[in-house]
Amino acid sequence: MKAVPERMIEIPAGDIVLRDEGTRTQWRAEVGAFRLAPSPVTRELYHAVLGEAPGSPAGPRTPVTEISWLDAVRFCDLLSEASGLTPCYAYTGIRTEGDADGRGVVRDPDADGYRLPTEAEWEYACRAGSSGVRYGELDEIAWHRGNSGDRVHDVATRAPNVWGLHDMIGNIWEWCWDVYDPEVYGPYRVFRGGGAYDLPRGCRASCRRRSHPAFRVDDLGFRVARSR
Repeated sequence: MKAVPERMIEIPAGDIVLRDEGTRTQWRAEVGAFRLAPSPVTRELYHAVLGEAPGSPAGPRTPVTEISWLDAVRFCDLLSEASGLTPCYAYTGIRTEGDADGRGVVRDPDADGYRLPTEAEWEYACRAGSSGVRYGELDEIAWHRGNSGDRVHDVATRAPNVWGLHDMIGNIWEWCWDVYDPEVYGPYRVFRGGGAYDLPRGCRASCRRRSHPAFRVDDLGFRVARSR
C-alpha cells in the first residue's frame, strides 16, 4: 500500500483561550492558518509508512495506538519524505532513539511537511468556532466509555464538527507538539481529546493531559498537521 494520508482540512486563522483547570490559569494564543487531517492516523497508514505497527486485534481503519510522542514525530518525518515534502523536525545533539526525553527535537517553522499540531491549534480546530464543552452531543460525536464497548473504533464513524474533523472528541487521545509545564513536569508533552475508555468529563474540548514523550498506552495516538 502506498502511504497516502487523507485529504487535509483547511483551518482558518484565529485565536483561542486555553485553560488549565489544575492551576486555574488561562492564556490566549494566536493561531495561523494551517491544515489538519480529518481523522487520527490509522493503523493502515502507519503500517504503510513504517512497514510495521504496534500489535493489536483492532482493524486497519482504527486509530493507531501504543504510540509515543517520539514515535509520532518520527512518523511525521517519514511521511513527509514519502510525500516529497521537507521534514519538519530536526535533531540537536542526538536523535530520538537515544533521547528518551525528546529534548533534542526541534521544529523547522519553514518546512512544508507533516507535523504534530500545537495544543492551541488542536483546541481551536476541535472547537471549530463553538464555545461549549464540546462541539456536539457526546454520543453523536464521540466513542467514550458509555457507548464504545471498551474498544477503539474505526475513524470517522461518529459525526464530525462543522469543519469536517472527526474524532476530535473521544475514540483516542492525541499527542500535541507542546511541552505541558517544563518547570513542574520537565519534558512531559500534552495530549488532548479523550478516549474510548473515558467518562464524559475526559471528553471535552478543553481537557488537558500529559505524559513523558516515551509513554505508550492503548488509547493514545495522534493526527497530523501541515503549515500552509
